[in-house]
Amino acid sequence: MLTALTIVLAVLLVITSALLVVLILLHRGKGGGLSDLFGGGVSSSIGGSSVAERNLDRLTVAIALIWAACIIAVGLIVRTG
Repeated sequence: MLTALTIVLAVLLVITSALLVVLILLHRGKGGGLSDLFGGGVSSSIGGSSVAERNLDRLTVAIALIWAACIIAVGLIVRTG
């Protein structure tokens, strides 16, 4: 039987998974990858890591940590339940 906590964690896991996909796709390509195929290699020469890029990195790491915590929590609930 699914508990309310399991349902909440599963919904949070789906939301964070979708957010991670979007956030990772927003990152600038480092060259030679699929981003160059779609015009990512023709980026402007502003260079460096801007504030927006650093904030995007921080947000991606935060969402990834929430995602990992949800997976661990669901695993523990399923294992003990």
